[in-house]
Amino acid sequence: MKEGVSEQPRAVVLLSGGLDSATCLACAARDGFAAHCVSFDYGQRHRSELTAAAAVAAALGAAAHITIRIDLRSVGGSALTGDIPVPKDALGGPAHIPVTYVPARNLTFLSLAAGHAEVVGARDIYIGVNAVDYSGYPDCRPEFLNAFERAANLATKAGVEDASVHFRVRAPLAKLPKSEIIRLGASLRVDFSLTHSCYDPVSSGGAALACGHCDSCLLRRRGFEEAGVADPTRYA
Repeated sequence: MKEGVSEQPRAVVLLSGGLDSATCLACAARDGFAAHCVSFDYGQRHRSELTAAAAVAAALGAAAHITIRIDLRSVGGSALTGDIPVPKDALGGPAHIPVTYVPARNLTFLSLAAGHAEVVGARDIYIGVNAVDYSGYPDCRPEFLNAFERAANLATKAGVEDASVHFRVRAPLAKLPKSEIIRLGASLRVDFSLTHSCYDPVSSGGAALACGHCDSCLLRRRGFEEAGVADPTRYA
């Protein structure tokens, strides 16, 4: 625990290592929370994001950072956790959910984050989902987040024992286009060179380079262009 953070209210922040979650962490710090970051090693093909998450947590002064290991490969059904090619050069959307969707991923992540929040005494959970410039994943929508918040307050000891204090799911980026997320992150001094967004990175000399063609890379590159901010991403 960093000196002085014990006096701050605590929040759990889901931290993937991408630019959205990094900006979300910066928002939690801006809002006055001591951030307890949670990352997930879930069998994803882009595990290099975990190295990025650790770097981002350190750079933005997180109070704590843990990585929870779960096996979503055994669930299957996704190009991110199985031997299914990652689609390239074609963005999905609400009408076409791509195979990079991981079944119940955010439902699982938020459930574990709520459990960790109980343990560390946090009532606020930050998640960097976006429902504007995104791939159409159903678990990024405000309707889902609102429903999960209600469920968390019904399903946890903390939510039941103290009716005056409720879990809150905060998604400060949900209604922002990618360019605005990047501008916000830049204003909060997020070092985007530390972040990793690519779903299908290319290994080169021990480094994980962004493929430049998956959904996540296309949205990231377009966002930097529209924001007028230099893109520090290392593309293959």
